[in-house]
Amino acid sequence: MPSQRTIDTYALARVRFGAPASERSSIIGRTRTSPFAATGVLSLGLLLPFGAGTFSDRAVSFVRAAAAATPIKHVTFIRSGTPEEIETRAATVDDLLIERGIARSPDDGLSADPTTPITDGSVIEYRPAVPVTLVVDNVTRSMRTPAENVREFLAAQDIAYGPHDRISPLPTDSLESETVIRVTHVTSWITRVRQAIAPPIKKLYDFALAPGKTRIIDPGVPGTKEITLAYSQPNRALTPTHRFLAARILRKPRMRVIAEGIGEYASFSHLAKRGIDTTYKLATSALTMIATAYTANCVGCSGITAIGRVAGHGIVAVDPRVIPLGTHLFIPGYGHALAGDTGGAIRGNRIDLGFNSYGAAMSFGRRPITVYVLK
Repeated sequence: MPSQRTIDTYALARVRFGAPASERSSIIGRTRTSPFAATGVLSLGLLLPFGAGTFSDRAVSFVRAAAAATPIKHVTFIRSGTPEEIETRAATVDDLLIERGIARSPDDGLSADPTTPITDGSVIEYRPAVPVTLVVDNVTRSMRTPAENVREFLAAQDIAYGPHDRISPLPTDSLESETVIRVTHVTSWITRVRQAIAPPIKKLYDFALAPGKTRIIDPGVPGTKEITLAYSQPNRALTPTHRFLAARILRKPRMRVIAEGIGEYASFSHLAKRGIDTTYKLATSALTMIATAYTANCVGCSGITAIGRVAGHGIVAVDPRVIPLGTHLFIPGYGHALAGDTGGAIRGNRIDLGFNSYGAAMSFGRRPITVYVLK
């Protein structure tokens, strides 16, 4: 029985020596509309070295006619996102890649099966795979992917991630060769914490209390607030971190009111040691006045003031229409005083300052001063 090579050689010889057209068609086994015409021509060329020598002009014409019989198709070929309108006689998608000089690997992206026949108007998309490194929760893998961006790659690998997980690069970033994609799944939770709010303190100055003594008028009530914190823990071996989200007042605190003693005129010198700044804060108004000095030892003086106190340093005479009797005052250079007396010559913005000695009163003399009316 003759071998296959003998049969093929015999067939080529019959073509060379002018076999009828119908017989030649059955020998080659292709019709002009067959999608495998190009493959048939390639096989015929490969058999030539084993045939009877050089093609005759008639055989060459037949080969050219077989190639020309495949119609030209206009297709859109998209390579790595760049579209190109081309003309091709390729029968299948795989033939088109070979025609374009592309050696496809199994990891490359192709929009159609390689054996899909190409028709006029076909759109073929091809994207070569690039090497990348995937690190998911400290587990590393080296891979090849044709994905256009990180999101597409993770979807192809069935890797889910949530809004709190960490993705690097960003899901919308393009993939390039040797890109390292890191996915860290983060465990997160929300915590609400209640905290006490200390009541604010309001101090009232009480002249009935000795200096340094205090009295609680209202103890107040602490308030309560709720703080919302967001915790996250990317790895169980790490300490969770948190960030502040919100705070709201559940109960407002009630003010704590404390009376602080500053005493009567006998303790004014002690209060003055606390400083002028502290005293100014106690003042509700300031008056510019003309001050004179007096002592309890003056001729015709009884030594008892209009409010029944003994005259002396700290007791001043005022016009009750300007400063009511019993008002506590502060006078720079003199100290704290009590409006406790009146005088025939004390009218309007006039004030008479009491002193314990005649010499001190003469030393002060007469001068303009600023009088601070205390709270």
